[in-house]
Amino acid sequence: MAEPDPQDPLDAATQATRSLQGLSTELTARVPQLLEAMRSVGTGLELHSTLDRICATAAELAHARYAAIGVVDEAGEGLSDFVTYGVPEEVARAIGRRPDGHHGLLGALIHDPEPVRLADLTGDPRYAGFPPGHPRMRTFLGVPIRVQGEIFGNLYLTEKREVAEFSDYDLHMVRVLATEAGIAIGNARLYEAARQRERWIDGSVAVTTALLSGGDADDALSVVAEQARHLADSAAGIVLLPTAEGGLEIVAVSADDPSSSLGVIIPARSEVVAKLLAGEAVFIDDSATDSRMVTRLADLFGPSMLLPLQSGGRVLGALATPRARGARPFSRTERTLATQFASQAALALMMAEAQRDRERLAVYEDRDRIARDLHDLVIQRLFATGMMLESAQRRSVVPEVRTGVGRAVDELDVTIQEIRTAIFALQQEPAEAPSGLRTRVLREINMAAVPLGFKPSHRFLDAVDSLVGELTGKNLVAALREALSNAFRHARASVIDVVVDATATLPDGRAAVRLSVADDGVGIPEGGRRSGLRNLARRAESLGGASWFGPGIGEGGGGTTVVWEAPL
Repeated sequence: MAEPDPQDPLDAATQATRSLQGLSTELTARVPQLLEAMRSVGTGLELHSTLDRICATAAELAHARYAAIGVVDEAGEGLSDFVTYGVPEEVARAIGRRPDGHHGLLGALIHDPEPVRLADLTGDPRYAGFPPGHPRMRTFLGVPIRVQGEIFGNLYLTEKREVAEFSDYDLHMVRVLATEAGIAIGNARLYEAARQRERWIDGSVAVTTALLSGGDADDALSVVAEQARHLADSAAGIVLLPTAEGGLEIVAVSADDPSSSLGVIIPARSEVVAKLLAGEAVFIDDSATDSRMVTRLADLFGPSMLLPLQSGGRVLGALATPRARGARPFSRTERTLATQFASQAALALMMAEAQRDRERLAVYEDRDRIARDLHDLVIQRLFATGMMLESAQRRSVVPEVRTGVGRAVDELDVTIQEIRTAIFALQQEPAEAPSGLRTRVLREINMAAVPLGFKPSHRFLDAVDSLVGELTGKNLVAALREALSNAFRHARASVIDVVVDATATLPDGRAAVRLSVADDGVGIPEGGRRSGLRNLARRAESLGGASWFGPGIGEGGGGTTVVWEAPL
């Protein structure tokens, strides 16, 4: 992407210094210094570093001890940012909250953006006092900074060195510098806006790619949450889906502590929920104090964007990007870009859902074909083979042969019954299948038996169906699927043992469910891929649990045991 070309500093200097003609030789002698200052200000395109550079250059040019730029907020009522020069970090921390521009001399300059020069700012009627720990300041010079004709903010200089107060010469020089600063800031803002749009577009592409890659739906929602948090520079990225009761449930979280948020439900009575499900975005200035925020999580956050995941008139859920308390509010540009991102994510979700439906339909059609083949071909052949063996058994005069053939016939009968059970399961609709955790675990084990060539053994400890919640159970089944898939693709195992233990406890004493998948395979090689194991760990940690691996059940500890646990 091409960077915007900043205006030539020499041209800006020529135009801005025309007003200096006819002034004293002292001021004229300082023109080279002014030109150098203007050249310095016009260097670089990153906005915040540009503001830092303007402060430092202005202080040097006017021989001021301190300098600051107050950036006026979008409403034009206060300051959205305050950049300083000359104030040590420890002093700034001791002062604490920075000026908001709603009162005092700084507030007056926002509403009346004209140059101000004071010998003692504390004697001005607009002066409202300094907070504790603030450095002593008396002499003052304030000049507005305009970007493309609009007020961007004000440049403040205080504590003139060596002399009593700022001179007319200082005022002229700083006004010229402010003109160049406006140009530099305008270029920096254009560059930053372009970079910002590029980041949001890249984020939308990443989300679309992840959703359409055919992976797990929960993982796809996590990608949406992670990208939204990163792009919005927020404390968390949260995806919410509608509940049967009309509320919204948090189903995916990207945050420092995701487990405290997962599963939280915002009730249908919330005004915010009603707006989101109606397809309206909600912007909150301070979540902790806004009466519309009814959950305990609101106390943790400040400015927030809550956006409907809406596409084609259908609201799939919502996306929230809250910032920490005291953080800067979201700008108009950020709100627009985030709304576009949410729409793109919703479209990708719908496309992914349609893709999964097509894949599911293909699976059902394949299951019907397999069921027909099993019934029409395999069972008939097994039945015919059994009759042939029975005939041979009757003709044999050797007792050992008759006994062996009898056992084979019995095995064939058992096999026929198992195939008929499998046919019945293949023909069931998903809604007819039992939804208990035990049943889902057995289904995963039976499905894994086909590619493995054998059926893993299994044990359940305690009443897993009643003790394990839906969210934990869903993640446990996904973890089991991942572990069995890894065993099939990498372990070359001949024995796999699955244990679901609802009597486990976490190190902190909380009751937990523990999944163990042990095999006698080749183990995990040094330097091998760990993406599957990382997925297991991430699932467990999002619920407040953990995942790890250790020796297997082969001879001498050969193979691998994967353990996954989460609180009940």
